[in-house]
Amino acid sequence: MIKISGIAASAGIAVAKAFILKHPDYTITKTSISDVELEIVKLESALEISKGELARIKARTLAELGEKKAEIFESHLLILEDPELISPVMDKIREEAVNADYALQEVANQFIEMFENMKSTYLQERAADMRDVTKRVLNHLLGISYVSPAEISEEVIVIAEDLTPSDTAQLNRKYVKGFTTNIGGRTSHSAIMARSLEIPAVVGTKHVMSEVKAGDLIIVDGLSGDVLVNPGEAEVALYIAKQKEYDLQIAEWKKLREEPTVSADGKHVELAANIGTPNDVAGVIDNGGEGVGLYRTEFLYMGRDKLPSEEIQYNAYRTVLENMQGKPVVVRTLDIGGDKELPYLELPKEMNPFLGFRAIRLCLDRQDIFRTQLRALLRASVHGDLRIMFPMIATLGEFRAARDLLLEEKAKLHEEGKEVSDQIQLGIMVEIPSTAVLADQFAKEVDFFSIGTNDLIQYTMAADRMNERVSYLYQPYNPAILRLIKNVIDAAHAEGKWTGMCGEMAGDVTAIPLLLGLGLDEFSMSATSILPARSQIAKLSAAEMKELAAKALQLGTAEEVAALVQAINY
Repeated sequence: MIKISGIAASAGIAVAKAFILKHPDYTITKTSISDVELEIVKLESALEISKGELARIKARTLAELGEKKAEIFESHLLILEDPELISPVMDKIREEAVNADYALQEVANQFIEMFENMKSTYLQERAADMRDVTKRVLNHLLGISYVSPAEISEEVIVIAEDLTPSDTAQLNRKYVKGFTTNIGGRTSHSAIMARSLEIPAVVGTKHVMSEVKAGDLIIVDGLSGDVLVNPGEAEVALYIAKQKEYDLQIAEWKKLREEPTVSADGKHVELAANIGTPNDVAGVIDNGGEGVGLYRTEFLYMGRDKLPSEEIQYNAYRTVLENMQGKPVVVRTLDIGGDKELPYLELPKEMNPFLGFRAIRLCLDRQDIFRTQLRALLRASVHGDLRIMFPMIATLGEFRAARDLLLEEKAKLHEEGKEVSDQIQLGIMVEIPSTAVLADQFAKEVDFFSIGTNDLIQYTMAADRMNERVSYLYQPYNPAILRLIKNVIDAAHAEGKWTGMCGEMAGDVTAIPLLLGLGLDEFSMSATSILPARSQIAKLSAAEMKELAAKALQLGTAEEVAALVQAINY
């Protein structure tokens, strides 16, 4: 047995066989060919093999998950049999004497672009089907052996260098029992998505990919951060018992699902959830979330070949607002940059992307992208309690410029006769120390603050949160961080405004007593953290936590603050 230590990223324990996930390279070069008919035969063979695969997947899905889930594979089969797709590909091969993989990709991209620009949501979704089917056929044309996460059909632990947002979006919780990666930390996007999906995960193991073979028995302990490779029967039994104990704790927390979040001495705070896609709303509701404190809209832009249209965005925002049934939804405008890239924007590489051309900086420069998103948000605002916030604001000038663009688009929509809510709150993410220091001035102009501690900590401590060699400086309890948080909360309250927190610190067991004492109004976290946090807050006196926070602010180190909190009896 091999034991590998990493970072506990998503709670729970999973035991299953290893599934190694490696991404194929779909880079295609246009090549002139001499034997056109041979190329046609290659294409026909790849199509037939793909049809056989899909027929088997459809049959298995129908038996295991029902007719509704099997429909997607029926639609994929129909695409492969559609002469409107296949005939133009064959014509291109014959007329231009080009390789089949190039001809297929060129024609498929035309269809994808056409579907994405349709007004119908149903037709827009066909673009994703076309993309998936094309990759399946390309696998056979290019000789690639690849099983996508969506096609996993037995219980497994996914082993990867890292998981992209699109990877995690494809994970089927029925079969994917957990995952572990070489890189990442608790605030990396794979970790955040794992918590949203309620899948146990351990990240940042450094070498799990080199230690594990496909089919190895794996235990992922998302509570301790350990990964066990080929454990014995005794270890398996021990961890299964540990999971059962954790399941009993979850069942107790579930009893609080319909309860308000109130401290022992009667102070009410709001517990909201961070989400990445409309599908995540079900988890928010199931875990008793009182709102969405952060909707990361960048996931709408990722895993695509081009920017999402206004209609695609509008439908996504509308879906979230309607499904939250009047509860507040805080939407963060596009936050691309740092560790989140959009290849199709072809942005220049930067020496330090976390401090570079990203988030609001990119949006103010690329107003075509930003205005499209603002229009979609404004149109969706009539379907619920929408609150919009701008990320990575460093100066008042940036906020004012973003606000003015929003007001311009609102005026245009009124001119077009489109309805827009007049109750939209407009706020900012507080992630940059300059903004936290100047919070009293920002508070005069914004409706709310949402503190993004993942970035605030790395910028304050000058420590890249993705760099494991300086991970010891990622210190949420450092008195410097706590003083910045207090400054922001106090500035908001002085102007009658509210402050939330959407960084991972909001769901941290050690941080929660401090944040309650500092007067935080809204805690937004992974949906699975909501009920444990509600249970914890119910045992805390807000008045006593205020005294505790005052003491913490006078300490010198993060370790001293943590020890102070851990000494609480509750």
